[in-house]
Amino acid sequence: MVNPKVDIVLLGALFVCTALVVHALDNGLAHRPPMGWMSWERYRCITDCSKYPDECISEALFKRMADLMVSEGYRDAGYEYVNIDDCWMADERDEDGVLQPNKERFPNGIKHLADYIHERGLKFGIYQDIGTKTCAGYPGMVGYFKLDAETFADWGVDFIKIDGCYADVELMVNDYIKFGEYMNRTGRPILYSCSWPAYQEYDGIIPDYDQLKETCNMWRNWGDIEDSHQSVVEITKYFSDHQNRIVPHHGPGHWNDPDTLILGNYGLSYDQSKSQLAVWTVMGAPLLISNDLAKVRPEIKELLLNKAIIRVNQDPLGIQGRLVKTVNKIEIWKRPIMPRVGHELTQAIAFVSRRADGAPYPLRVKLQEDVGLSNSTNIKGYKVYDLFDAKAAPLLVRAGSTFETRINPTGANLYRFVPQFGTNFISF
Repeated sequence: MVNPKVDIVLLGALFVCTALVVHALDNGLAHRPPMGWMSWERYRCITDCSKYPDECISEALFKRMADLMVSEGYRDAGYEYVNIDDCWMADERDEDGVLQPNKERFPNGIKHLADYIHERGLKFGIYQDIGTKTCAGYPGMVGYFKLDAETFADWGVDFIKIDGCYADVELMVNDYIKFGEYMNRTGRPILYSCSWPAYQEYDGIIPDYDQLKETCNMWRNWGDIEDSHQSVVEITKYFSDHQNRIVPHHGPGHWNDPDTLILGNYGLSYDQSKSQLAVWTVMGAPLLISNDLAKVRPEIKELLLNKAIIRVNQDPLGIQGRLVKTVNKIEIWKRPIMPRVGHELTQAIAFVSRRADGAPYPLRVKLQEDVGLSNSTNIKGYKVYDLFDAKAAPLLVRAGSTFETRINPTGANLYRFVPQFGTNFISF
């Protein structure tokens, strides 16, 4: 997690991107936005297994979630990582300096857990911190970069999230780079998730995204998501406010990360769940679920397993979508995706309501002026698919015409606009 309140030394100068061409990290991983499950948002640092046996950070929890990933269809839908966050460690390293899990909560050790997850056709992720301590106060990595990298490789780790609490901001970036180098030397392919942009952004420092792309497969840009619609809106606003700066650095192998999906918890209504999923999909964000998979309501599970939406999120082009316009408190988000028809790409378009009128809000928009669809004379129109309603027949809409939709309060509608060159089109 990100803890901006931890006392850290401020960096005196901004990182400035150079004009040099910098190649992205190429470790063969994260060619599509990573998908999986992560513990933090739902389970935090619950460590009392006597009081909360089904919720404490333990071997049993992660085995249970791995089993549910398989039995509930998440693995087959593309969710492949099962990730531990903070609070898995013992209070001290062992006598040789090696990290060790809490022996009561992880009695068989981390390698045993990794093997269990791998046997189910899934991948295993873990958490550490670049500073002296993790955000929850467990042993950090300072002085142990090489040893920790080798330990994680020996355990069979596939994904590593490195936080930034209790770290010196003046040394943080170099330390992330150093640990990444040690990790790569192990020879084990490990997806590298970094948190340094979030800590720098909170201090008003512009991260060096070229360094990020060289070092990390994904990175947290902003603060931790909370179990509320307000939190989703605040994170979404950060991404839209800074989209011109961060969108160009997002793509295959290196992803901006707005944090986990919180669908299936306590804080979102059904329509608000659709809203988060729509925005994360159009942004091409990693889809890491944080909930109790055993208690997800059927209608929310249907959203999370929606094949058409996952297909858009996992689009091979990896382009991050943008907020293109806001009309009467309805945000219009647009993302170019495959397939390409002639010279034109398909577009994923989300209409996201920031209204709370009490009734669905009808919106009529001009496809060219409001949505930013092509005005090419070659395109006769678009075939429009409702991604939240697989049974709905696609609409045929003329290029340059208007499009009408009706969005529930605090909800969202998500469509795929496929360019067409035919002649039989309707115009609203």
